[in-house]
Amino acid sequence: MAHTDVFDDLEAEQQQLETVLAGLGPADWATPSAAAGWSVADVLLHLAQTEEAVTATVSEQGDPVRWHELGATVDEAMGALVEAERGDGPEIFARWRVARRESVAALRAADPARPVRWVATPLKPRTLATTRLAEHWAHAFDITVPLGIDYPDTARLRHVAWLGLSTLPYAFRLAGLPPVAVRAELTAPDGSTWHLGDPAAGNVITGPAGDFCRVGAQRLSPADTKLEATGPEAASALRLLRNYAVS
Repeated sequence: MAHTDVFDDLEAEQQQLETVLAGLGPADWATPSAAAGWSVADVLLHLAQTEEAVTATVSEQGDPVRWHELGATVDEAMGALVEAERGDGPEIFARWRVARRESVAALRAADPARPVRWVATPLKPRTLATTRLAEHWAHAFDITVPLGIDYPDTARLRHVAWLGLSTLPYAFRLAGLPPVAVRAELTAPDGSTWHLGDPAAGNVITGPAGDFCRVGAQRLSPADTKLEATGPEAASALRLLRNYAVS
């Protein structure tokens, strides 16, 4: 595939989700999502809140969210924010539509070389945009799967796959293990092959890009995929794969 700009692809991913959301009815918003304890409206509220946080931290206007004050973990903090602001689905939809456009505009205008504060670590704008694309893509499934709505894979998954592979060293360190070189040979949605990582790496993960990204998003177990791990540490890499928001 031709490499495309991550800001353009973030906007396109959000637009695909917006098209789905625009067709939801009152009962759909209250439907339990695939994110435990959250309704469809709650999932979108979380996305709106985090997009607002992106704009605040990138533009340095207002007080960025102090995540550590809201819970012992990031997930607890996110849950506390949603709990505090639950509301009507159409109103949350309108809020997210504004927030997502302001967020992308702020990221586009930011100094590309200057990291900005984020939840766990400072990130450069392009990396932060990549994590936001991965976040929207993963949560789109939390919304669409329970509603029986198709949400097809696209070439934008290359950004998500890159994120998962590039943060594997961090995943290994979190597990108390020394990082190892890993490469991925992934079948893209259009049937082409994406070659990611060090070509000389002895640990190789092959298979559908969609499966690889879903494992990284914790939406699919490696055992339930068509992915194959070859090499002494490849299976461990697949087990530890996550789409972390780290540089």
